[in-house]
Amino acid sequence: QVQVVESGGGLVQPGGSLRLSCKASASPFIMGWFRRAPGKEREFVAAVNRSPGRTYYADSVKGRFTISRNNELETTAYLQMNSLKPEDTAVYFCAAHNTYYPSEYSTTRAENWDYWGQGTQVTISP
Repeated sequence: QVQVVESGGGLVQPGGSLRLSCKASASPFIMGWFRRAPGKEREFVAAVNRSPGRTYYADSVKGRFTISRNNELETTAYLQMNSLKPEDTAVYFCAAHNTYYPSEYSTTRAENWDYWGQGTQVTISP
């Protein structure tokens, strides 16, 4: 069992930046972020494997968000969010799992992720 805990949410203005952190109790194969906006379904945002650290991004955040894993134990993942837009407003959830999926489609399906955090609110507003 892996526990993950998010931190770093908050309120920022459009165009601003925010960094989310996710601390895991172990070093899962992959760590990632999903989000749920008001009235919408949960959606994949970004993910990163253990070293060498292949990354995955939703089209809506490519070029603006960067996911990484840091420290030698690779138990922490970061989501650097730049050029934030009001439509990025959502509860952001850190997630993790230990299964390798050859396809990006399978990798990014929420149903294939086993460990979830409680979520952190990100609000983009003037």
